[in-house]
Amino acid sequence: MAIDFALTSEQEAVRQLAHRFAAEEMRPQAAAYDEREEVPWEVMRRAHALGIGPASGLPERFGGGGLDPLTMLVLGEELAWGDAGMAVSIMASGLAATAIQAMGTEAQKARYLGALCDPQTLRLAALGLTEPDSGSDALALRTRATPTDGGWVLDGTKQFCTNGGIADVQVVFATTDPARGPAGIHAFVVEQGNPGMRQGRKERKLGVRASHTAQVILEQCQIAADARLGFDPEGAEEGPGALGAMLTLEASRPQVAAGALGIARAAYEFALDYATTRHQFGRPIARHQAIAFKLADMATEIDAARLLTWRAGWMVQRGLPMAHGEGSMAKLVAGDVAMRVTLEAVQILGGYGYIKEYPVERWMRDAKIYQIWEGTAEIQRLVISRYLTGERAATRPPVA
Repeated sequence: MAIDFALTSEQEAVRQLAHRFAAEEMRPQAAAYDEREEVPWEVMRRAHALGIGPASGLPERFGGGGLDPLTMLVLGEELAWGDAGMAVSIMASGLAATAIQAMGTEAQKARYLGALCDPQTLRLAALGLTEPDSGSDALALRTRATPTDGGWVLDGTKQFCTNGGIADVQVVFATTDPARGPAGIHAFVVEQGNPGMRQGRKERKLGVRASHTAQVILEQCQIAADARLGFDPEGAEEGPGALGAMLTLEASRPQVAAGALGIARAAYEFALDYATTRHQFGRPIARHQAIAFKLADMATEIDAARLLTWRAGWMVQRGLPMAHGEGSMAKLVAGDVAMRVTLEAVQILGGYGYIKEYPVERWMRDAKIYQIWEGTAEIQRLVISRYLTGERAATRPPVA
């Protein structure tokens, strides 16, 4: 089968639209939103109205744009090139949407994904998996779902939730029976306004400061029986349970990698431009080998990370099992590359790279989280090694 690395005409059109939006709507306001640590509501609404966001990758039968996973990676890279914090705010609902696609019944998908795809109204979704005492060991959670006559009662605290407390719908992972281990873990949808769910502490962060991160606290939070993803009270349809959490993360990791690529590319392009115009010792610093080799490494690593990311997206698009943890590979390499490239960009700019007048210090701060969230770099290596040694079976990504 032929391999073609060229973008299709549709992908190029999406890339140009996203790039123009990033350059005109995001970059001019990036420093201000970072400084204020404020949610960019108006930017998010304009993106949603243009069809730039997670809804563009959701199935057309629910009102989404139906873009394929590879095109969504192109879109995600361009938005992160504009500003990672705003890109997270625009795209973050996609993680919860992926969980709903992976685990929901057709009725649940139509209800919740349809709401997220409404072109007239921006709605946000959030995913609650991490807890104060459960991070890398994601399935060791303590949030409890207790059955009642009319549904479920949720009790627990979710940590580091993007859009936590401001989302219209929150997908919450909880255990129905701790003795059953992972088999007892299921996902539930809690809608905004439920008196048993409230926002806890809003976190102040090193980077991606234009995105909202907060605790979500559940106290005797009562939900209906049909709020459990994958379970139909009428037909008793069962979803993948805790496996859905793993499928969600593995399928979403290429999108996280694309965000890291956008940051890395922004820093590289800025450093390259600076190095070709900044003169020292009678010539541009880009012509000094110490700087030239840095730029060569930056460009090479970005391209290598993009190839891994596109391969993982290609596998998701075709429903192929990730036999070697290809989603984790993409996320691992892209996150590490983003950190190295932004550090080198600061170094190339020298003292100017360290001050807020220049954006490279912000990109360096933004890059760090890509080595941490949705599985730390260390966890990605653990996941990959388990695939390689046969400790973990290859999984297929979520299907629509």
